[in-house]
Amino acid sequence: MESTSFVALSRVATLRRQLSVIANNVANMNTTGYKSEHMMFMEHPVRSRGGERIMGDKVSYVRDISTVRDLSEGSFRETGNPLDMAIHGEGYFVVQTENGERYTRNGRFQLDDAGQLVTQQGDPVLSDGGQPFFFAPGDRDIQVTRDGTLSTANGPLGRLRIVTFDNLHELKEVSGGMFTSETAPVDAEQRDVVQNMLESSNVEPIIEMTRLIDVNRSYKQIQKMIDAEDERMKKMVRELASTTA
Repeated sequence: MESTSFVALSRVATLRRQLSVIANNVANMNTTGYKSEHMMFMEHPVRSRGGERIMGDKVSYVRDISTVRDLSEGSFRETGNPLDMAIHGEGYFVVQTENGERYTRNGRFQLDDAGQLVTQQGDPVLSDGGQPFFFAPGDRDIQVTRDGTLSTANGPLGRLRIVTFDNLHELKEVSGGMFTSETAPVDAEQRDVVQNMLESSNVEPIIEMTRLIDVNRSYKQIQKMIDAEDERMKKMVRELASTTA
């Protein structure tokens, strides 16, 4: 296969994965606490025939090597729900799941039938002591201080466990807007929990739609290049056949 076809194939494969990343961002633009992802590329220049000349052709293969997560903070929206919480700055809530501890920026919490503070998936939210929070049936006037301490009219219940990581890019996203990590977290020194608020996704819809348009245009350009190359090769075969006839 000629270099032109190799270049086109590498670009098509990259665009397909880029389209998948963009589509996932668009699908989660309304997901609380979601962090958008973007692709990282690596270019492999190759010297083609005649490439040793000043005006010789140069061929570059493009390969996507990873996706990087945009960790910038999303905007806050007020909900009026005392069990909705957002973290200003760095930090993650700690949640106990059947697969172990998970970490999330999604602070849309609720009470289950037993009065336990849980996520929308029913997983307990943990305190500094590693224990879940339980509210009594008569607990009223739920308050959350900036350091994450939960209390009611009957007194304090404990403080939310807020953690961070030495390398946030090592976090791996799992289902339900949660993350897992192979390295142990550290308790956050600076805590700034905001009650009655939720952190919106940091996806920029206009930017993502613009990227979708760019990917579509790139697909069309590659298709034109492939068609032109196919026609060139056909022409070359016809000319070769006519000279040897």
